Amino acid sequence: MIYDIRHVTRFDYGGFVKFARCNLRLQPIDWPGQTVEDYALTVEPVGRTSPARAEAGLANVTRLVIDTPVRSLTIESRARIAVDRLIPIPDASDPTLAEVAAMARHSRDLSAIGPANYLFPSPLIPLDHGIADYCAADLDPARGSLEAGIALAQRIQRDFTFDATATLVDTPPHEAFLHRKGVCQDFAQIMITGLRAAGLPAAYASGYIRTIPPPGEPRLVGADATHAWVLLWCGPVQGWVGLDPTNGIWMAGDHIVMAVGRDYAEIAPVDGVVLGSHAQNMEVSVDVAPLEDLVAA
Repeated sequence: MIYDIRHVTRFDYGGFVKFARCNLRLQPIDWPGQTVEDYALTVEPVGRTSPARAEAGLANVTRLVIDTPVRSLTIESRARIAVDRLIPIPDASDPTLAEVAAMARHSRDLSAIGPANYLFPSPLIPLDHGIADYCAADLDPARGSLEAGIALAQRIQRDFTFDATATLVDTPPHEAFLHRKGVCQDFAQIMITGLRAAGLPAAYASGYIRTIPPPGEPRLVGADATHAWVLLWCGPVQGWVGLDPTNGIWMAGDHIVMAVGRDYAEIAPVDGVVLGSHAQNMEVSVDVAPLEDLVAA
């Protein structure tokens, strides 16, 4: 499947912003099962961009500098992505969780996606004994890694309620866990907390998921949003396997990986410093359209 993605972020400021220096992680990465065929970034009304190095995680980073006073700023990224990713199938030959944990501890892969980098708590995903106990019910060390991973993702999907008003971007996993509600970021962080507590390498994936409207209803432009899910390392043969606890499904042909890190802070789509004395308002619009839908239109 080929997708065209349009991601627009608009900032409106209460007063003039004289200077801003931001990191943009809006260009999807090449990842197993997906290839970036085209990408374009525009910033209006002003802005200078240059490539930058990812300080953590795996991301394509662009540095944006604004040094002309502005009252609003629109950042638009467009990408065309080819996705060809099969749904994983658990098998009796899969390594157990105990074997995965041991292989991760002994891994010498020091790259941005080496499993040892994702074994320990991170600033936004600390150790939590309550979450660890909850997740442990599905994480018997003798259980196959893929079987256990999807079982935990599906239990989180059953036990938690999606509620866009329940949490904020900085809500800690413990609070979302106590209330059993939140958004995709919360569900991913809860699952990662439990996996890491069990000694397993788990990463935070940021990206997009294709949304399919109800029968007879048109796809709403701008109705999509960025999505978050979990990557579980299942040994050198299987590698990183995606699990979506918000929907209780595998990462497959409807998921597009934008960036991978230990938690959201490492791979936020936009972050940085803005010099101004007034409040700001941010609006985000995302469209994920299969190419066949565009041709039919």
